[in-house]
Amino acid sequence: MNALATRIRPPMLAAGRGLVLSVYGLAVSITLFVLAVLSISFILLGIGVFTTPVVLEAVRRHANQRRLWAADWSGVRIPVPYRPFPPDLRKGVTGQVERTTLLLKDPATWRDLQWLLVDMTVGTVLAVVAAALMIYPIESVVLAAGLWRVFRDDPYWYGFVPVDSQLTGLVALALGIALFHLGLRAAEPVLRAHFLLARTLLAPTPEQTLAQRVDRLTETRHEAVDTAASELRRIERDLHDGAQARLVAMGMNLGTIEALIEKDPAQAKKLLATARESSAEALTELRDLVRGIHPPVLAERGLGDAVKALALRLPVATEVTVELPGRAEASVESAAYFAVSEALTNAVKHAGGDRIWVDLHHGEGMLRISVTDNGGGGARIGSGSGLSGIERRLGTFDGVLAVSSPAGGPTMVTMELPCVLS
Repeated sequence: MNALATRIRPPMLAAGRGLVLSVYGLAVSITLFVLAVLSISFILLGIGVFTTPVVLEAVRRHANQRRLWAADWSGVRIPVPYRPFPPDLRKGVTGQVERTTLLLKDPATWRDLQWLLVDMTVGTVLAVVAAALMIYPIESVVLAAGLWRVFRDDPYWYGFVPVDSQLTGLVALALGIALFHLGLRAAEPVLRAHFLLARTLLAPTPEQTLAQRVDRLTETRHEAVDTAASELRRIERDLHDGAQARLVAMGMNLGTIEALIEKDPAQAKKLLATARESSAEALTELRDLVRGIHPPVLAERGLGDAVKALALRLPVATEVTVELPGRAEASVESAAYFAVSEALTNAVKHAGGDRIWVDLHHGEGMLRISVTDNGGGGARIGSGSGLSGIERRLGTFDGVLAVSSPAGGPTMVTMELPCVLS
């Protein structure tokens, strides 16, 4: 019984979702298409300047809802192709004109309108089929159970079967059973076909994808240059304020020792001890600086051991889980290491928790890293935050950052980097 319920549940769920798409989706698509056409037509009259942005934003929300359903219901990913608005849009009538112009110049807007047409025709047919394959057989059961008596004088057609007697009712039941078995196999693929059809218009075109890729590469290139310049300034500052200052002081001490070694050997001996301490401190700072540029443990033993070594130096109990069957490129390992280091630093400084979990694994061509703490939550990616720095660092390698940090915690920072392990 449980096995039968497990087999029937997914197709029935697909049928219910198809019913939602064929009723709610159809009504919204028709309404928004009519409003969009009227609003764009009224731009010349001046009214459309105020209504078009509102209607087209509603179209985009409707399309985004379909993207969400496609991912959740059938595992079909539909990227968002819309061009971002510039941050300096003006207000008032001028701002409305600019907003309307930007929306109408975006090719994705016109593809959305084409999708509305397809959704209210072929898309609705596919949704209806997905629903009917599982719902229509129920009618045959009702007819065979005795409803056929209502149609003795005027046969009721169930599919191609005229139902006006118990025998024809049973024939209709047999047809319904056949349709039900067909629905068990076809309801989910038909629903998926609906979303694949939507993807042909809602997803970016190859030209849009290439343009987005170029824009992303340009942005990450600038960020990489800025990051490199910032790192060089940090190294220069650390050398100037740390090791360099100590070496200068040690040189002055050695000069003083040279003058005192015959006149005051005791004082010269004290200065030698001070110089020795300064050299040791300078060496320690230089080692820390080198570790900050590229940790030796990362180069020698790989990302997993480097993160474990990093966790040992933290004042908070940290558990590290590593499932990496090989090593990534040195540049990817370095970016991942410093991203984890920054995430751990943020967790120690701001989370207020007493435990951190780090998980590193590789799958489907992606290096996935999660840093979770049991602190108070409330972390978010914003201007000037450490998480923004991590996002920029990962973006150089087409990586992504996601943060889940509800009030009260816990906070999970998830990082993904495309790479191949050797």
